[in-house]
Amino acid sequence: MSFADLPTVNAILNGTAATLLVAGFLLIRAGRREAHRRVMTAAFACSVLFLVSYLVYHFEAGSVRFRGTGGVRTFYLSVLLTHTVLAAVVPFLAVATLVLARKGRFEAHRRLARVTLPVWLYVSVTGVVIYLMLYRMGF
Repeated sequence: MSFADLPTVNAILNGTAATLLVAGFLLIRAGRREAHRRVMTAAFACSVLFLVSYLVYHFEAGSVRFRGTGGVRTFYLSVLLTHTVLAAVVPFLAVATLVLARKGRFEAHRRLARVTLPVWLYVSVTGVVIYLMLYRMGF
């Protein structure tokens, strides 16, 4: 693996986190608390690995400019803006949600998770969309 592979690794980590988030949601809905805990811990780990890899890549590469024009550029910039703003909030939400669960404060955990899950899922999925638009769609 080379430095140039990091954007692909980041997209895989984001996609994996998104998949685990959905699985964790389905598991808790089915009453499988221990499986939910393990899967959500794995989602958190994927997101931490993503963040480290993302920072390493962009520390070296800087920003990557989107080359598309017209409506596709507007769409990309809209997704990027919402993704970036929400991505700044996800670490705080995820850690707080995780800490509440670890402390056994499940009602507070549940209330916060109702906010954390959709935001975290949106950021993970749009991270993959941004990757595809920047590196795979030929714009």
